[in-house]
Amino acid sequence: MHQPLISILTPFRNSSYFITPYLESIIKQTYPNWELIIVDDHSTDGSHNIVAGEDRIKLLKNQGKGIIDALKLALNNSSGQYITRMDSDDLMAPKKLELMIHDLKTHGKGHVALGLVNYFCEEELGEGYQNYEEWLNRLTKSGSNYTEIYKECVIPSPCWMVSRDDLLACGGFNNDIYPEDYDLAFRFYKQGLKCIPSNHILHYWRDYSHRTSRTDDHYATNHFLKLKIHYFLELDRDADRPLVLWGAGFKGKFCAKLLKKNKVPFIWICNNPKKIGKHIYKLKLHAISALSHLQQPQVIIAVSNKKSQKRITSILENHQLTKAKDYFFFC
Repeated sequence: MHQPLISILTPFRNSSYFITPYLESIIKQTYPNWELIIVDDHSTDGSHNIVAGEDRIKLLKNQGKGIIDALKLALNNSSGQYITRMDSDDLMAPKKLELMIHDLKTHGKGHVALGLVNYFCEEELGEGYQNYEEWLNRLTKSGSNYTEIYKECVIPSPCWMVSRDDLLACGGFNNDIYPEDYDLAFRFYKQGLKCIPSNHILHYWRDYSHRTSRTDDHYATNHFLKLKIHYFLELDRDADRPLVLWGAGFKGKFCAKLLKKNKVPFIWICNNPKKIGKHIYKLKLHAISALSHLQQPQVIIAVSNKKSQKRITSILENHQLTKAKDYFFFC
């Protein structure tokens, strides 16, 4: 029986401490027909030599700089009918490739295969990562990832698989936009790729103090918010409906700046009595009661507190507004 080739794309830099178990987790895959295109992004440790000693691996050197250039190079040198990405400090579950390609062959093109993730680290895992894992896995179990796409990245960078044709239709890695994983998730959403539900832990995600997502400026909060506003205005904004921004903390203020910069009119509301009636960026803040005077508004919620989010959800649903259609959590 023909087994299609899967191309695994991995950029790495100074991964000597983690790269051997990473390679072993790929070599031990139950699905046999894969190729690994791994790109050295200017490593200065011994990781390049470790990779060079392995068979069935195409080792390249990044002529550009950074993850995006490395991924472009990897994709251009790949041959697989199916494409997945992997990080050099993480681990694959043994049946990861087998189960993902089974899902894609079952559902056909126009789908993205996913899996549950499990964070691990040598020290105690922080509460934030535990919450992210729980939230992400809840969405993946039902395939409802896009319903909260403006909250966080709903498709983890090292735990997806798509057909080559679908990836190229989404633009591949041609966007020079960080965070690149979140941008790609939005392009999957834009292209209409459907998320296939999964109940299997397929990826073990390593956390440590100097991982790129913790230390690189490309992954700072402002870059995430810029991406969210950009794609919201492109994909979900209905210009015939009033727009409301809920929240006047750091994220709310940053969203207000971006909306103003894009010349998008909006009504700014919050529940802080010290701010209501005052002006920030020459924009007046209104009480929540302003919602009652609006016909079918769209609402951006830039409030992080979980209890407040539940209360906001209740208020908006009492106004007959629907999540992911009428209101969108941005944090």
